[in-house]
This record gives sequence, C-alpha cells and structure tokens, in this order.
Amino acid sequence: MLTIGQPFPDFALPNQNGDTVRLSDLRGKSVVIFAFPKAAEMSFGCNTQACEFRDEFPRIEALNATVLGISGDTPAQLKKWRVNRKLNYDLISDESHAVLEQWGAWGMNALAGIKIPMVNRSYWVINEDGILIDQQIGVGPKASVEKAIEALNKAHQTA
Repeated sequence: MLTIGQPFPDFALPNQNGDTVRLSDLRGKSVVIFAFPKAAEMSFGCNTQACEFRDEFPRIEALNATVLGISGDTPAQLKKWRVNRKLNYDLISDESHAVLEQWGAWGMNALAGIKIPMVNRSYWVINEDGILIDQQIGVGPKASVEKAIEALNKAHQTA
C-alpha cells in the first residue's frame, strides 16, 4: 500500500492508443488516477465512475490537474470503451496487474458470492511534485470522483 505524503511511484504503461504514459511526464500538474475493474458497456459502476470523471474534467483541469483511468484491460479494449463513452482523458493498461498490485488495488474480491481476482475500485491524488496527497482503496463509483475533487480543492487552497 502507498503512503500519503510520500512520492508516488513512477510508472510507464500504455494508454488506449499504445502510447507510453509516465507519471514523471506529468510533473507540474496534479494527477487523479482511478482504478476500475472492467472497460465494459454493461458495467454500471465502471461506466458511472468514468463518465463522472468525464463530466467533472473541466473542473479538474481548472485546478491544474488531469485524470487517468487504469484497469487490467488491453489498450484495444480501453480505446473502444473510451470512444463509446466519449471520455476526455487517457486510460492506461496494466494487463499484468503488477502496478495495480503495487498500489494495493489488485486482489481477491467477492462477485456474486464468489471470490475472484480483480481490480478493486480505487483512486489516488498526486500533487504537482509527485507526492501522494489522497487515496482510497475500495470506493464507490461516484464517491471516487467527489473525494478526489475534494482533495484537489484542499491542495489548491493550501498552495
């Protein structure tokens, strides 16, 4: 699990277009990363979370921040979902789940009473200097957006 107040580990993962996204390339902006289980049209929670971040993106940008979504889906799956949901931020692919596991968001979760390995819906807020300022592992779709924006607002007020 990551620790608030510590540097967030850098990563290099492909986005929906296959281009490499690195946290270090985003220095100077705050970054909200949210983890979701599946880029699927029939996934109510994932669609709610992703579309809420889409709808709040102008507000997030006004706070000198950007958004990244992360899941274990392939770049092709993420691209299709991004287009269908008209998402205005990058989605990054962690097919091996190594990064999600390092961040504490990969593990056994109960789905319909059966434990299966999957992404645990989560979010992290990283400030302009790459320091983790807020996180929650296991969060509701709407709550992840609301709490992430709250953390950005708080950081923006103290800056």
